[in-house]
Amino acid sequence: MTTYQARPQAPADQPDLAALLDAPPVRAAVTDPAADAQTRANDRGHVFHSWSAQDAINPTPIAGGVGSYFFDFEGNRYLDFGSQLVNLNLGHAHPDLVRAIQLQAARLPTVQPAFANDVRGELARLITEKAGESFSHVFFTNGGTEAVEHAIRMARLHTGRHKLLSTYRSYHGATAGSISLTGDPRRWGAEPSIPGTVKFHGPFAYRSPFYSTSPEQETERALAHLRDTIVFEGAHTIAAIILESVVGTNGVLVPPPGYLAGVRALCDEFGILYIADEVMVGFGRVGEWFGWQAFDTRPDLITFAKGVNSGYVPLGGVVISGEIVDSFRTRPYPGGLTYSGHPLACAAGLATFQVFERDGILDRVRTLGADVLAPGLAEIAAKHPSVGEVRGLGAFWAIELVKNPGTREALVPFNAAGPAMGPMNEVAGACKAAGVWPFIATNRIHVAPPLIATAEEVREGLAVIDRALDLADLHVQD
Repeated sequence: MTTYQARPQAPADQPDLAALLDAPPVRAAVTDPAADAQTRANDRGHVFHSWSAQDAINPTPIAGGVGSYFFDFEGNRYLDFGSQLVNLNLGHAHPDLVRAIQLQAARLPTVQPAFANDVRGELARLITEKAGESFSHVFFTNGGTEAVEHAIRMARLHTGRHKLLSTYRSYHGATAGSISLTGDPRRWGAEPSIPGTVKFHGPFAYRSPFYSTSPEQETERALAHLRDTIVFEGAHTIAAIILESVVGTNGVLVPPPGYLAGVRALCDEFGILYIADEVMVGFGRVGEWFGWQAFDTRPDLITFAKGVNSGYVPLGGVVISGEIVDSFRTRPYPGGLTYSGHPLACAAGLATFQVFERDGILDRVRTLGADVLAPGLAEIAAKHPSVGEVRGLGAFWAIELVKNPGTREALVPFNAAGPAMGPMNEVAGACKAAGVWPFIATNRIHVAPPLIATAEEVREGLAVIDRALDLADLHVQD
């Protein structure tokens, strides 16, 4: 195994470029104060961070990672219980993905999208094969937000309509169109939205906007609400409905039985396209190639990113049904990207498929969910009064924390920030101090370990969360 040696700090007046480029990989906890200090100084002095007040953050410098763990420069090892941003499905420094990128870089590091490319074409073939027979082509992008942008453009051009429906509890990206479709507060700072975006309430049984008392009633009332929205907006004006197959950062909301099938039926009735946003749950996160395959439905367009190659090189795309492809047989599609289907990214994607098949990743995720995560989280819920609900599927779960179990008042307010996040920050801090890096989203802990995590690693993470929740319990009010 390669060992890591601390490198001397470069003179202040010249960058230590050779050390940066030639530093060996970090595969274990290290202590390197000079590297930590230089990384912090460069970051705070020159990196503008997303979703942040720049003076209110102090990002942790990361030295490296392997498998389910990553390491800082202060000798700490963290279990990555959120797979970074729920994208690191095959974990840190997976040797197959790293090797694929290295080989492709030596062979053909880049080529513009107007050329045919072997790894790009093969990855497109594999993706459409897993999506099913109604899908024939892939338009590659650099990530999920661009995938959504192009999916809605395709939908509008194909239907000749302009309106787009999405739910309030949703996140679809941060560019102009995708942030307009996003329902959560992250869209507020980007408003006014692009014309034609309309929000509706999706199902959420624990905090039902329809006052339902069962999953079946939630489905029935949510679909009735969606039908009303379609009618009042004018079905003939609506190009598409976009839904996360399992809602991600807004709560890990698994759709109740029959809901997605009901959406499909409404789309068919009114001639509306159904876009499945699979950016977060695609490629194994819930135990299927695509999340919608866990439910009785079929979309017209699929957006993907993240897990297609674990984000080792930026990659996303739109999987397109044959009917929509036919719209552009004789007229040009008005869109493109310089790095569409980048060979390095696609090579990592091909390696991902090989690892999934060889190592039985989908079966592994189903087993991990059913045998480890579901029962482990149920035990946590039974033990802690601050846990209102646990919910999820496969390797994608949420722990909903409440201040009052009876009223279901959230532990912190909706869209909390700064001091208002105090109780959640206490829980997160306790987890990090014990070596687990959690994914915190307002009043929830999202549990999304790498798909290659062992049962022992997942139990380790759950045990740390269990202890940390003692702090949340202190804030519970009768």
